[in-house]
Amino acid sequence: MKVIISGGGTGGHIFPAIAIANALKQKVEDIEILFIGAKDRMEMEKVPAAGYKIEGLWISGLQRKLSFKNLLFPLKVISSIFKARSIIKKFKPDVVVGVGGYASGPTLRAATFSGIPTLIQEQNSYPGITNKLLASKVNKICVAYEGMEKFFPKNKIILTGNPVRQNIAVNTISKTKAAEFFGLKENKKTVFVFGGSLGARTINESIEGIIQKFADENVQLIWQTGNTYYPLANKATYKYEKNGIKSFNFINDMDYAYAAADVIISRAGAIAISELCIVGKPVILIPSPNVAEDHQTKNAMALVNQKAALLVKDKDARLSLQDVLFKLLADDNLQIELSKNIKKLAFLNAAERIADEVISIVKQK
Repeated sequence: MKVIISGGGTGGHIFPAIAIANALKQKVEDIEILFIGAKDRMEMEKVPAAGYKIEGLWISGLQRKLSFKNLLFPLKVISSIFKARSIIKKFKPDVVVGVGGYASGPTLRAATFSGIPTLIQEQNSYPGITNKLLASKVNKICVAYEGMEKFFPKNKIILTGNPVRQNIAVNTISKTKAAEFFGLKENKKTVFVFGGSLGARTINESIEGIIQKFADENVQLIWQTGNTYYPLANKATYKYEKNGIKSFNFINDMDYAYAAADVIISRAGAIAISELCIVGKPVILIPSPNVAEDHQTKNAMALVNQKAALLVKDKDARLSLQDVLFKLLADDNLQIELSKNIKKLAFLNAAERIADEVISIVKQK
């Protein structure tokens, strides 16, 4: 069996893609998997590190403001479709899976053009324009939210949830062990903050502005900043490290960070939310305003409406995050309620369920 998996751009697309590939390898003995990503994006590093081959397309997204780069966009799309068709012709896949991200659109377009069976894994509660356009042409669409027939043909939809990293799905790390890993004290309240694999400027600036409050309230901090903001964050936390206030450019061992936390502050990307539902800790979501169709706010509201998370708008974060966070830390009953409700929304074994759908497409062929 030969499978192409396409997409990437951020960890939110890459880690689910790798989870699906790993699930397929466990289910199919004789399988060959090839990834197609965007040149110069993080999948070109992360996918080979996970043990898979990857080809790169010359593709990027449209810029939201007027930019010379947008003039190149049509050329990039045409170039990427031709390159994807060439890769497909050479590799001869039985099925092509799209997980979102820049490379996914041209690859799926080329695959449907060539008559190859295809599957979309739509992560968000509000799909992007590419997946909406492709919906009529693909065989199956695996989704993570109820009510997606508003956007896709009902007969193609399978509710599977979003795949998460295996070490998150089966996290057996105790808080004691996690606190020790980060050099923290187990009996002190700990907040874990992350804005996604690339960081988030608003979250970082909001946290930097209240570092002294963490120290005053005797609250520990695990802060993943992303590479760009790390020098500033490290300067801000350096003198407070003895208080358990620590910054990191990137945390590979997310299972330890989740286990150490009493409260988590996060963007509202689809995969982050899927992980947070499994982790089951009280969460404050700060949706990114810089995404298509404002889908992070829609993702967040799916939790907020179930009383499973708190929401702080990006534009309000610098002024109101401190108040929301420290009120939550002081309210044990609210922490228990949020934790209980978010756990109800967790999907387990999503990668395995998507792998089963991929295999069934090939068998039907």
